[in-house]
Amino acid sequence: MSTSENSARALRGEMYYAFTPELVAARRRCAEARHIFNNTAFASRRKQIEMWNEITNDKTPLPPPATSEAEDEALLSSYPWVEAPFYADYGTNIHLGSNVYINTSCTMIDTCPIYIGARTLFAPNVHLYSGTHPLDPEVRNGTAGPEMGGEIRIGEDCWLGGGCIVLPGITIGRGSTVGAGSVVTKDVPEYTVVAGNPASVIKQVPRRTDEARTSGALAALERDQAAGK
Repeated sequence: MSTSENSARALRGEMYYAFTPELVAARRRCAEARHIFNNTAFASRRKQIEMWNEITNDKTPLPPPATSEAEDEALLSSYPWVEAPFYADYGTNIHLGSNVYINTSCTMIDTCPIYIGARTLFAPNVHLYSGTHPLDPEVRNGTAGPEMGGEIRIGEDCWLGGGCIVLPGITIGRGSTVGAGSVVTKDVPEYTVVAGNPASVIKQVPRRTDEARTSGALAALERDQAAGK
């Protein structure tokens, strides 16, 4: 089915109407997929990915299952990992890179596209709001009025702390960190640490510290793997 002009305007961030039959049906489709995702306990890694792909309506087939569950988890190790519960309006406008981790109770209002780059990590209760409303109350007009938005882009290798909020139209540059509880109201440069409400630059991100090796964590992991633990 071709996309309506109203839906196309929504994706572009232009003023549109959210309570048309087409968009209400799209949100209901997502709600049904979310309900299954959020209420299925102890799912295998493969099942978890399949349920997530139902939320985003991603029809890309997974690789054939491996011979054991452990081998299958290794096969799927680069796929994004999203913890329940999770909320999105549409799901179809969410794009996650490889090795992304989304911790519990995340909300993504995906009126407009939301892009999250590879290896980015979310703490619990991160909220991304790509939708917004007119300030003029006569135009806003409750559920009968128009809405609008702006796409959100979060680069590779970012870390968003617990309870932070990202507003419409924001880009967070690669390698940046957002402190817990922050409200991001403007773009964040690459490799910076921001915090506060509104979030502002605190310092630059340290780089090439090699802490995984110097702390002994990597060596301990390798010894455990060699011992089959």
